[in-house]
Amino acid sequence: MNMETLEFVIYPDGRVKEKVTGIVGASCQEVTAAIEAQLGTVISQEKSSEYYNQTISQSTQVSNQASFSDW
Repeated sequence: MNMETLEFVIYPDGRVKEKVTGIVGASCQEVTAAIEAQLGTVISQEKSSEYYNQTISQSTQVSNQASFSDW
Protein backbone atom coordinates (compact mmCIF):
# COMPACT_ATOMS: atom_id res chain seq x y z
CA MET A 1 0.00 0.00 0.00
CA ASN A 2 1.43 3.37 -1.07
CA MET A 3 0.98 6.45 1.02
CA GLU A 4 -0.28 9.52 -0.81
CA THR A 5 1.28 12.78 0.36
CA LEU A 6 1.02 16.44 -0.54
CA GLU A 7 3.89 18.65 0.57
CA PHE A 8 3.79 22.44 0.40
CA VAL A 9 6.73 24.78 0.92
CA ILE A 10 5.78 28.45 1.25
CA TYR A 11 8.69 30.81 0.61
CA PRO A 12 9.02 34.27 2.21
CA ASP A 13 8.29 35.95 -1.14
CA GLY A 14 4.93 34.11 -1.37
CA ARG A 15 5.91 31.42 -3.85
CA VAL A 16 4.55 27.97 -3.08
CA LYS A 17 6.24 24.73 -4.04
CA GLU A 18 3.96 21.71 -4.13
CA LYS A 19 5.17 18.11 -4.23
CA VAL A 20 2.82 15.17 -4.70
CA THR A 21 3.97 11.60 -4.06
CA GLY A 22 2.21 8.27 -4.06
CA ILE A 23 -0.32 9.15 -6.76
CA VAL A 24 0.21 7.48 -10.13
CA GLY A 25 -0.70 9.18 -13.38
CA ALA A 26 -2.48 12.44 -14.08
CA SER A 27 -4.96 11.98 -11.22
CA CYS A 28 -2.59 14.04 -9.03
CA GLN A 29 -3.82 17.11 -10.92
CA GLU A 30 -7.39 16.31 -9.88
CA VAL A 31 -6.29 16.00 -6.26
CA THR A 32 -4.47 19.34 -6.21
CA ALA A 33 -6.76 21.44 -8.46
CA ALA A 34 -8.90 22.88 -5.64
CA ILE A 35 -5.86 23.76 -3.53
CA GLU A 36 -4.08 25.40 -6.46
CA ALA A 37 -7.20 27.46 -7.25
CA GLN A 38 -7.09 28.89 -3.72
CA LEU A 39 -3.34 29.52 -3.79
CA GLY A 40 -3.35 31.56 -6.98
CA THR A 41 -1.83 31.37 -10.44
CA VAL A 42 0.37 28.38 -11.25
CA ILE A 43 3.50 29.70 -12.93
CA SER A 44 5.24 26.41 -13.66
CA GLN A 45 4.87 22.68 -13.17
CA GLU A 46 7.44 19.91 -13.11
CA LYS A 47 6.01 16.43 -13.53
CA SER A 48 7.63 13.55 -11.65
CA SER A 49 8.20 10.06 -12.97
CA GLU A 50 5.06 8.95 -11.09
CA TYR A 51 3.01 11.22 -13.35
CA TYR A 52 4.12 9.25 -16.40
CA ASN A 53 3.51 5.86 -14.79
CA GLN A 54 0.31 4.03 -15.47
CA THR A 55 -1.71 1.87 -13.16
CA ILE A 56 -1.88 -1.69 -14.38
CA SER A 57 -5.15 -3.48 -14.22
CA GLN A 58 -5.01 -7.14 -15.03
CA SER A 59 -8.05 -9.22 -15.70
CA THR A 60 -8.03 -12.89 -16.57
CA GLN A 61 -10.94 -14.85 -17.88
CA VAL A 62 -10.63 -18.55 -18.47
CA SER A 63 -13.13 -20.51 -20.44
CA ASN A 64 -13.00 -24.25 -20.98
CA GLN A 65 -15.22 -26.02 -23.41
CA ALA A 66 -15.10 -29.75 -23.78
CA SER A 67 -16.68 -31.37 -26.80
CA PHE A 68 -16.81 -34.93 -27.96
CA SER A 69 -16.20 -36.00 -31.47
CA ASP A 70 -18.85 -37.96 -33.35
CA TRP A 71 -16.41 -40.62 -34.39
